[in-house]
Amino acid sequence: MTAGVFGRAAEPIVIDVWSDVVCPFCYLGHAVLREAVEQFPHGSAVQVRYHSFQLNPGFPPGETVLADDYLARQHGMPKAQIAASHAQLTARGAQAGLDYRFERALMVNTLDAHRIIHLAKAHGQESAMVDRLFRAEFTDGLDVSDHKVLAGLAAELGLDRAEAEKALATRAYENDIRADLARARELGITGVPFFVFDDKRAVSGAQPVELFRRALDLSWQDRETQPA
Repeated sequence: MTAGVFGRAAEPIVIDVWSDVVCPFCYLGHAVLREAVEQFPHGSAVQVRYHSFQLNPGFPPGETVLADDYLARQHGMPKAQIAASHAQLTARGAQAGLDYRFERALMVNTLDAHRIIHLAKAHGQESAMVDRLFRAEFTDGLDVSDHKVLAGLAAELGLDRAEAEKALATRAYENDIRADLARARELGITGVPFFVFDDKRAVSGAQPVELFRRALDLSWQDRETQPA
């Protein structure tokens, strides 16, 4: 590795991302960050790490409800307000290549979905699994808490279905999930998506691509000013 590739620090820019798979803003943030990294001249020197966060940790495991109904009932949001928010996100998502179909989206407990992300991470498929879970939730209308669905998505990415089923049945990666949640509390994260660049600067929310590019540029400048 040379300074010309990775900068003087000879280390990748690390972006830590906290998100939840039933969060539509997280899906958009995931897509926009990917676009920013693709535009970044040193994109090959960027490492993105995903961390677990639950928007609704108390949601009963095994239950499902249409996300729109949940928003209306739990947060008292008028249907017109929900529709307006969806329209805005659908338009922004389309620009990023996303196909939001909010009428299909379900609210579920996402703990096992995060378990599958950690399994995928162990096999180098973390980002692909995050992307697939978002698409399952917001385009396909799948129940991303159902073990058969999750194991099927893992197999779709080339992971071993039996291993995925075992991980779900045995509550694997519990310590990893708890560590992610504990770190979020330490950082004061109360909403997602939340992005931390090199443990130095943060971006909160699904911001425009220009803001992510600025954070990447500043992170790269930090490397260039470090002593050799």
